[in-house]
Amino acid sequence: MNIKFILLLVAPIFAFGAGNGSGEYDIVPRVINFVIFFSILYYLIAKPIKAAYNGRINSIANRLNAIQEKLKASNAKKEEAAKRVENAKVMASDLADAIKKEIEIMLAKIEKDTQNEIAILEKSYEEQKEFEERKLVRAAVSEVLDELFESDAMKIDQNELINLIMKKVS
Repeated sequence: MNIKFILLLVAPIFAFGAGNGSGEYDIVPRVINFVIFFSILYYLIAKPIKAAYNGRINSIANRLNAIQEKLKASNAKKEEAAKRVENAKVMASDLADAIKKEIEIMLAKIEKDTQNEIAILEKSYEEQKEFEERKLVRAAVSEVLDELFESDAMKIDQNELINLIMKKVS
């Protein structure tokens, strides 16, 4: 490195301009000056430019990695959401089947209870009908007996009494 530095300091000595118009062109000294300027510029600026360039490459790579991580995370969440949707569909289907079975059970129970209620109502109706018939028979018998007992003039034997009661009841 020291040799390069010494050459850089000594090189301008050889690059004196051309003579005073004797037809010589100053292209060689100008090229040497340009090479010296460019080498000094490269020596001073190359490392920061390389560092900035590498830093930019690294920042882009880091952002790309971060974006890829986010993409992977969002894909994982998407897959998890899809699994939850499928599970929800399965649960909904199972729930619908269970509800249908419950409805069938409830309908059967309601039908059975309704049949029992109808049977109880029919039995109650028959009992009430029999009770009313007996009540009417008693009322008719009572009326006939009251008529017989009120009239002393008419004395009836037992056979006639039964015949009269049977006529009233029918």
